[in-house]
Amino acid sequence: MTFPTSEAPLATKILVVEDDPNIVDLIRSNLAVRGFETLVSTDGGRVLQTLETERPDLILLDLMLPSIDGFELCKQVRERSSVGVIVVSARGGDHDKVAALNLGADDYLTKPFSIDELLARIAATLRRTRPAPVEMQSTRIALTDDLEMDLANRQVTRDGTGLHLTPTEFALLRELVVNRGKLLTHAQLLRRVWGPGYETETEYVRVYVRRLRAKLEPEGSPPLILTQPRVGYRLAPE
Repeated sequence: MTFPTSEAPLATKILVVEDDPNIVDLIRSNLAVRGFETLVSTDGGRVLQTLETERPDLILLDLMLPSIDGFELCKQVRERSSVGVIVVSARGGDHDKVAALNLGADDYLTKPFSIDELLARIAATLRRTRPAPVEMQSTRIALTDDLEMDLANRQVTRDGTGLHLTPTEFALLRELVVNRGKLLTHAQLLRRVWGPGYETETEYVRVYVRRLRAKLEPEGSPPLILTQPRVGYRLAPE
């Protein structure tokens, strides 16, 4: 898998949650020379407090921590923040990957990894979680009679009440909305939302479509996101 790389924006903070000192040193040294500010938690115990006080732009999260379950920590982080989360773990099974994505992780990287791949995934996640402002004449789009999307302010509301979508969820929904009625393949969605190099990660799309449906489609309502089996997805026509 190959990815484009980029330098860090000024003052980008990355919280590394990892108990292996060799991996911590490797990540921290490579991030430092590229202009990232690195925070470290070796046991995961103070991550939620650090999230509040330091407001990192991204979290690199190991699943196998000495004092807390990494999956539970991922869940707690996502309940409190839309910060980008990349799981970096030696657990490479599909079950673990799907579980982490279901809990709100934006990406999943299996150890051992190359620094180039890690840096590319960081850059891709930051592009989703801190995108450039959208400039267009009309930014409010009606999805259903009671559901509205505001592209400029990155908000989705139902009857005027905001719904909590993570940046990756919003980015996926935006692609479906701006191409309403058009079938988008798994590879197209992966490339446009996650970035070049993710085209084969079909499970990412499936998990995040399930997450969107749970938030946007009340029980008993017509489906908003339509599935073309083994091909891709489209947003229901108006």
